[in-house]
Amino acid sequence: MARLLRGAPVAQALTLSLKPRVEALRDRGVVATLAVVRVGEGASDLSYERAARRRMDAVGIATKGIALPADCSQAELTDAIDRVNEDAGIHGCLILRPLPRTLDEMAACAALDVAKDVDGVTAGSLYGMFANRQVGFSPCTAEAVMKLLDYYGVELAGAKVTVVGRSLVIGKPVSMLLLAADATPTLCHTHTRELAVACRDADVVVVAAGHAKVVGAAAVHAGQVIVDVGTNWDEEAGTLVGDVDFDAVEPKVAAITPVPGGVGAVTTAILAKHVIEAAEGLIS
Repeated sequence: MARLLRGAPVAQALTLSLKPRVEALRDRGVVATLAVVRVGEGASDLSYERAARRRMDAVGIATKGIALPADCSQAELTDAIDRVNEDAGIHGCLILRPLPRTLDEMAACAALDVAKDVDGVTAGSLYGMFANRQVGFSPCTAEAVMKLLDYYGVELAGAKVTVVGRSLVIGKPVSMLLLAADATPTLCHTHTRELAVACRDADVVVVAAGHAKVVGAAAVHAGQVIVDVGTNWDEEAGTLVGDVDFDAVEPKVAAITPVPGGVGAVTTAILAKHVIEAAEGLIS
């Protein structure tokens, strides 16, 4: 039976470590504050906003919601982001995505001040991550993967890691973070030929392909660590499932993250960490 790499203990430990930093900021007259920009009332957006607010409350970070109608214009969205940029009392901003198709998501992200980009969506933040420079912040989910692996003592230096997924939210950034940790990442996707072979060749497999159960028993071997970042709704089962076929893979590998209850639980804690770092940067 594989070891379950649950996210809750990781998030709890990180939350406890962040509270004294929030208190230190308050002692200096700074209330760390996160703005959450939401367009419309999509169920996933509302769910993540609630989770983010709960985490901020647990740490002691203030939150400010900025809700726009689903049919808002690009100018209205840009104006809201500009107000966040200009408000010295707001230290970080989370733009809930994906935005409605009527809006230019890249333009919206580009409008955000890099110093307040606590979710790694601006070109400046992505440059900092790819160049291994202290500019902006890494995408929260990608950093959450790294935090989870570190918490459970997974040795990355010299390890072969296969990443399945090439998005700018997880796949590409987590590959860069792994490289910075002296791992040797191989970036794959659902069109990769002999994907199962690439996965079997790795010590660690990080799956963020956005397709349910794309990695099965034929893609793993004994001793591997599997990090499943996927969240997909299984209509037949009526539950969330990952990008990994958990039931088929779990008996074969050394350790695996559950879905739900894995990486997702750590993401909001990383978001809180970034808000605090942004606030600390303004007064350092």
